[in-house]
Amino acid sequence: MAHVALSGGTTPGRTYELLGEKAEELDGVQVWFADERCVGPDDEESNYRLAKQTLLAGPAIAPEHVHRMLGELGPEEGASRYAQELRREVAGEGEGSATLPALDLIVLGIGPDGHVASLFPGAPTLDAGPEAVCLGVHDSPKPPAERITLSLEVLRAARECLLLATGVSKADATSAMLGEPSRHVPASLLRRGRLTVIVDDAAAPEGP
Repeated sequence: MAHVALSGGTTPGRTYELLGEKAEELDGVQVWFADERCVGPDDEESNYRLAKQTLLAGPAIAPEHVHRMLGELGPEEGASRYAQELRREVAGEGEGSATLPALDLIVLGIGPDGHVASLFPGAPTLDAGPEAVCLGVHDSPKPPAERITLSLEVLRAARECLLLATGVSKADATSAMLGEPSRHVPASLLRRGRLTVIVDDAAAPEGP
């Protein structure tokens, strides 16, 4: 059984459309989410809604294998419930209180500012302790302000992260991501030995 977390955004969305055409190959996959806006599941802003209309549109992935972040409960309650579910369902990595659920794959987009999931540049969520699994966000610089996100530590604990970027607006962000790790570019803090980056020509960093 593989545990895969999805993100929202235009680039991952197109990927989900393509994967949805071969959804039968995803039989047995448990679907999670890297982040969610604090809206209902049918809201146009919902990451779950995007996945439901694309990758999850067919019968290949059973509803009980889809673990939705309950954004409508608000940042704190939604994050708390999701953390409990992840700890219960996904085997951990680490020792003691710092044991974290180790997802098999997390699919991520990247913002022009270098954010991933709902971890934004310089945000206090980047300083969450090693035991943090899921966090409430109250002041996202992109609307809506309230969100739920997996912690940076959970992203780093994943067995693999796949980061997707398309368009010239992402070129500076992908270049900064591959530079020195910095809190001002959250994507640069991902665990590079477990990171695969796929970009189109427009989003590719310029060579030396």
